[in-house]
Amino acid sequence: MTDRSGECNIMKLVKIVSLSLLFVVIVCFVAATLRTLTFDVNSGLQLAHWEKTNNIASDINQHQRKELLANFREAIQIPTVSTAKTQLNITALGEFDSLLRRVFPTVFSSHLVQHEVVANYSHLFWVPGSDLALVPYMLLAHIDVVPADENDGWEVPPFSAKEIDGFIYGRGTIDNKQSVMGVLQALEYLLIRGYSPQRGFFIGLGHDEEVGGLQGAMNIVKVLKRKGVQLAFILDEGLAVLDGVISGLQGPAALIGISEKGQATVKLSVFKAPGHSSMPPRESSIGILAGAVKRLEDNPMPILFGEGPERRTFEHLAHRFGLPIKFVMSNMWLFSPLIGRVMERSPDTNAFLRTTTAVTMFNSGVKVNVLPSLAEAYVNLRIHPAQTVEEVLEFIQSTVGDERVKMELVNGFDPLPVSSYDETSFGFQTIKKTLLDQFPQVTVAPGVCIGNTDSRHYTDLAKDIYRFAPTWIRPGDTQRFHGINERISKKNYEELVVFYFNLIQNCDIKELPSPHSAGHEL
Repeated sequence: MTDRSGECNIMKLVKIVSLSLLFVVIVCFVAATLRTLTFDVNSGLQLAHWEKTNNIASDINQHQRKELLANFREAIQIPTVSTAKTQLNITALGEFDSLLRRVFPTVFSSHLVQHEVVANYSHLFWVPGSDLALVPYMLLAHIDVVPADENDGWEVPPFSAKEIDGFIYGRGTIDNKQSVMGVLQALEYLLIRGYSPQRGFFIGLGHDEEVGGLQGAMNIVKVLKRKGVQLAFILDEGLAVLDGVISGLQGPAALIGISEKGQATVKLSVFKAPGHSSMPPRESSIGILAGAVKRLEDNPMPILFGEGPERRTFEHLAHRFGLPIKFVMSNMWLFSPLIGRVMERSPDTNAFLRTTTAVTMFNSGVKVNVLPSLAEAYVNLRIHPAQTVEEVLEFIQSTVGDERVKMELVNGFDPLPVSSYDETSFGFQTIKKTLLDQFPQVTVAPGVCIGNTDSRHYTDLAKDIYRFAPTWIRPGDTQRFHGINERISKKNYEELVVFYFNLIQNCDIKELPSPHSAGHEL
């Protein structure tokens, strides 16, 4: 009887547990389904008609179209290459200065514009507003580009600005001379048409962003600090309009960077006594270091998807997916681990999930028959917003797990603060309105910039920093950044000019209108 009673109790317990689990699953499914049907983070981001409605029209005639493309081509043809902090093409930077003064004569001669050269080659413009009570904002871009060699596989010489099928090819077309020239071209046209801003703004053009911005951006910041400047927001390069890049998304998405990953460069080194290659030890300095590097590659940093602002990117885009992806994207609380496992399969999306680890340099040996005493490797890490430099270093140390491998932090900084992006965020909503007025088919979402920009030096001047340019990126284009066959369509460059032309005017409102359901949807 006791055995039979015990079996009955066990069966009852199993049934209770099974029914409980089934109940939990049903509740979760119902909750997820309701959330999928009702969830839309954009539902509260609707604004009334804006205060300023008499903007100057951004009509570009045939002569201006020919002019702006010719100016842009000239900018691409000047090889303003930054190779290292002390290796800048100063001749090209001088030529670029002359180009700007020649093709934007109104900008450089207008009584409305104050200009100064900073650190010999960077530029700072100040356009005062008529309403001194309005806090100014700032537009950033950078003049320098990374090296490019035609022998790497370019279809055309990388500084030729040659046109193929409606695209202008050349280093700097999407990083970042399209913004340099686009901002100044927009200001030139506005000034010619008699525009005078209500809200003042700065334009900062750094000359060494590709090697850290330690001369250009940092000295521009020093100038602004001496003037006591505080900014409403900053807009720099960063993310773009993605068209067909996000699998399953219905229509293009404009991702506005609200933060950027941190960065660290770590040197790993191993020292051993040198010797003759005919009498090798069981482990060489190269072998020990190679093992450490292999352990780092085999054990990537943990997936942190959902712990940083990247979660909000997918929540903002969820309503633009079809089922079943919409069901998954609308319920991050349930499916974050699954999404993370899927996204880590591709380098493009893996970068949003975790701190990435890239071994970029490995140096050792002086002669084929000499055992080297020193082996060195450099590891570049792009740090997820949910981690710090200190945490990353601890992870590397524990993963390497070998006291013979010395670790040195060459340089590094933590991820940047997250800027506001709700319906009360002046900068984000103004950028978003400008985008949707020009590209109504686009879905706008906040995002995380996986690269680093000059704007990281400006955190003391503005609480809100955004990283975006309306450059259209289609499948295959992400490899063009710092790669071969960098290009932009002529149409897209003209769109950039129009975007900045309208953005500058849209910033003239005193404050955002109060949200309501019948207004202009942002």
